[in-house]
Amino acid sequence: MKIKSSILFILVFFSLISCDEKRVFDEYQSVGKEWHKDSIITFELPQLDVKKVYNLFVNVRDNDDYPFNNLFLIVSLEQPNRQVKVDTLEYQMTNPDGTLLGEGFTDIKENKLFYKDKVSFTQKGVYKIHIKHAVRQTGKIEGVPSLAGITDVGFRIESTE
Repeated sequence: MKIKSSILFILVFFSLISCDEKRVFDEYQSVGKEWHKDSIITFELPQLDVKKVYNLFVNVRDNDDYPFNNLFLIVSLEQPNRQVKVDTLEYQMTNPDGTLLGEGFTDIKENKLFYKDKVSFTQKGVYKIHIKHAVRQTGKIEGVPSLAGITDVGFRIESTE
């Protein structure tokens, strides 16, 4: 019986590892119970191969306290030469019936949100990603001061090979 359980453990272990072969970078930061509109999440990226091409994703963990159907983000890619490329992004976060999209068995859902594909990091040095939310209520100019329901924000880089 001990041999069967050992073999099962090894099979499960290798299947979990092989599922994520494309991952180059995957990190999260907690925002607490609410994400304040002035809170900027920053990730310092590892040194990446200048000859390779990558796909980039923003990861968001949310729960049933999230009150909106969509999520607006401002994502900035700071290059080593200090040049910054800024994108304003919108993501659908719920189904039409209001249930959260994303993966997860509990009330916390994990969303892998596409950011950019086929990106090359050709400059040597430190790249940084800065993420902040830009959610507003319909008809209002001011952004939502604190965004409930978002618990963690992450950034992921995957190899295209």
